[in-house]
Amino acid sequence: MGKTKMKRTEAGSGNLKEHFKRNWPYYVMMLPGIIYLVMFKYIPMLGSVIAFKDYSAYKGIWDSAWCGLTNFKKLFTYPDFYKILRNTVVLGLLKTVLTFPVPVILALMLNELRNAKVKKGIQTIICIPYFVSWVVVGGLVFDIFGIGGLFNNVREFLGMSPLLVMQKESWFRPIYVLSTIWKESGWGTVVYLAAISGMDPSLYESASIDGASRFQKMKFITFPLLVPTVLTLLLLNIGSFLTLGFDQVYNLYTPMTYSVADIFDTYVFRVGIQQAQYSFATAVGLFQSVVGLFMVVTFNKIANKVSEDGGLW
Repeated sequence: MGKTKMKRTEAGSGNLKEHFKRNWPYYVMMLPGIIYLVMFKYIPMLGSVIAFKDYSAYKGIWDSAWCGLTNFKKLFTYPDFYKILRNTVVLGLLKTVLTFPVPVILALMLNELRNAKVKKGIQTIICIPYFVSWVVVGGLVFDIFGIGGLFNNVREFLGMSPLLVMQKESWFRPIYVLSTIWKESGWGTVVYLAAISGMDPSLYESASIDGASRFQKMKFITFPLLVPTVLTLLLLNIGSFLTLGFDQVYNLYTPMTYSVADIFDTYVFRVGIQQAQYSFATAVGLFQSVVGLFMVVTFNKIANKVSEDGGLW
């Protein structure tokens, strides 16, 4: 028995060495990504302990006094907590329901184009905004909807009075959704087009022989095969449901729209950075992460029931 185990161990180690010797270039390619994840994702998790401490920058993380759940009690009893939670949930729902389907629809439409030059041209045009920072996008939005901007110039041309759009609470959410669609839909479209390009061409050939139209091919072949990719990306988006992105909201909101625009990310910036309440800000971030984890686990179970390949695990 002992000799048999030794032989198996030696065979296993030999196979492992051969495996690394054969595939070492792939592990070298993975190394930068692994280093990035460890340095910027896993090591910062140790800082979550600040949420349970009365953190002092002079004493450091480990020498600061423990305070238990005091910061979380402060968070849940904060007068504006439910307003911030409501704003975050509403904007998250709008972003998921209204903006997430747009790249899917664009990818299905672009896939039906037969002119390669036109297809590549449209792809390039809709992808360019993704590489523009939210600072620039915010400036463009304020210029377009400002008093002397294009929007009010058109209103004046039509005989209507100017409108302070960026100071109106009712306009913030539509502008948030439209700016998200304009900036991020192009990149999502590329991801879905890549998934479509990997589909088996023989399925379309068989459908053509059976007399299927282009719409029927899209409905019964392309979209069903695209569902697992859609569900996977939806799960990844749901994981950051309460983390909408500081840059976008911060560059679009004004003090007059705080009541509908203030979210956890902007609140953490004001409290954690500007007021130096690091423990409280960490507690808010930890709350967001726990809610995100719960939502990912829940929707992953739903995705596994909808599609065998739809879940992340």
